[in-house]
Amino acid sequence: MKLHELKATEGARHTRNRVGRGIATGNGKTSGRGQKGQKSRSGGGVRPGFEGGQTPLYRRLPKRGFYNPFRKEYAVVNVEQLNCFAEGTEVTPALLIENGVVSNEKDGVKILGNGKLEVKLAVKANKFSASAKEAIEAAGGTAEVI
Repeated sequence: MKLHELKATEGARHTRNRVGRGIATGNGKTSGRGQKGQKSRSGGGVRPGFEGGQTPLYRRLPKRGFYNPFRKEYAVVNVEQLNCFAEGTEVTPALLIENGVVSNEKDGVKILGNGKLEVKLAVKANKFSASAKEAIEAAGGTAEVI
């Protein structure tokens, strides 16, 4: 089979219905829109979610929760993920991105204390959990907030 021999499956392609091309087509004159009214006009019709004046669903349902526009979202890293670095390395957010530990820094990096740290590191991050700070210092390293 060659590229020029390819053909669409039977019934996969339809010819476009050309409206307003005479009475014989069945879609002439009013072009299948009927007589008068909002839906017959160009640009006519109701907006999405409109229910004919009845209180729409999005207004009938109770609203829940709150969106905090000032929320800070941190990229989280567990201490066990820091074992990939060599002894005595200074771990910074830039280094974490470079090594693929974190893909996006977001509003900063937070180190969490899940797992066990076996190497001595100088870790610089925006936030530390208490257990993470403890684990880094237990391994002989330092935890510095930037």
